[in-house]
Amino acid sequence: MHETTPVVGVSSDPPPHDDRPRHESVRPPRRHPWRDRFMPLVLALGPLLLSAALRLLQRTVRIRYHNADALFARWARGDQVIVAFWHNRVVMMPVAYDGRGRKLCIMNSQHRDGEIATRALARWGIRSVRGSATRGGAGGFLQLVNAYRDGYDLAVVPDGPRGPRYAVKRGVIHLARATGAPLFPVTYAATRRRQLRSWDRLIIPLPFAEIVFAVGEPLQVPRHTTDEEAETLRRELESRLRAITDMADAQVAAAGGKDERS
Repeated sequence: MHETTPVVGVSSDPPPHDDRPRHESVRPPRRHPWRDRFMPLVLALGPLLLSAALRLLQRTVRIRYHNADALFARWARGDQVIVAFWHNRVVMMPVAYDGRGRKLCIMNSQHRDGEIATRALARWGIRSVRGSATRGGAGGFLQLVNAYRDGYDLAVVPDGPRGPRYAVKRGVIHLARATGAPLFPVTYAATRRRQLRSWDRLIIPLPFAEIVFAVGEPLQVPRHTTDEEAETLRRELESRLRAITDMADAQVAAAGGKDERS
């Protein structure tokens, strides 16, 4: 018998059967020409508009602080801290920090929305590092530690970037352990607000609202904290954040708070 010369690049085995329907075959990535075309404009104007809207809110709302003396005293002494707040209470945090002569660093996602937030926060003198729990998390963590060593306070969103809502992830405890900084839970509520139908139910205060900022008792995470102890502290931070959020919500409800849902 004659030997058959194999043909390079062609398998002698039959091709595997593809059970997928024809319409589920591999597709090229979806293109969004209009979105891609206008994205530079969005990146240029979005931060400007967001910052301007926040400045408007700052000039029209009334702010009241609850249990914030310990935090303000640490700032007056020049102590560095970590502030932790829920993802849906992020809008007014730059206002609470503005004008205090402090340096603040926060982590934003690597998505385009994170780029818009980074540019908007820069207008408030707030430094951003890029990363998330799913993309660039380790790099972002190290950048936060380095920012702390450079004299920055740190701001973290322990239930971000995708939830579950009001569930603290352990990363914030690791950050407090690595830096040795006291960890302050912070939240706010507003008498006039719009609440979006996003996963976090984002709360956007409206002009002429009364804002209640509430600060919880700080947690200190020793450097020698074990993983089991870190889990206990994680649950404690979650409990304190939930408690001050419920308290702030109750205060604005008692004041006749109005929720305009979107």
